[in-house]
Amino acid sequence: MQTATTPLEARIAHPVQLIPDAMTLLQSLHKTAQKAGIPAKTLELINLRASQINGCSVCAVQHPNIARGLGETDERLFAVGAWRDAPFFSDAERAALQLTEAVTRMADVAEPVPDEIWDIAADHYDETQLAGLVLAISLINVWNRLNVATRQVAGAAW
Repeated sequence: MQTATTPLEARIAHPVQLIPDAMTLLQSLHKTAQKAGIPAKTLELINLRASQINGCSVCAVQHPNIARGLGETDERLFAVGAWRDAPFFSDAERAALQLTEAVTRMADVAEPVPDEIWDIAADHYDETQLAGLVLAISLINVWNRLNVATRQVAGAAW
């Protein structure tokens, strides 16, 4: 168990460093999801929200930085965890964040992605965009699990 005085260290090198084909495949999936017509800022909001839920410090640090590079504001980034009560998000972004939470927390409820949540997302996104959202949400969950399982350290250079 790590204590406050113990430096954080990764358990192993990042899996995509140890198995380079994995990086190639994950990057390809990322590029594919980006082509679905979802705004880049929305993708970064869902990356941040899933990473917050999963406790992935690497992604919780990285994705706000990427979002800022896209012109995202700190106000919105700070409010992602409270998106339901913050006035800064469009209905489409809210739908994407709600879908992100449902897909990320699949084991927490009997009906993981209920029709109500799906239908709200479908009101704002066409089928290709919905497919892109599901791919993007799934992918950030993969990255979160790789980072958390191997205790990758936020801010550490590869």
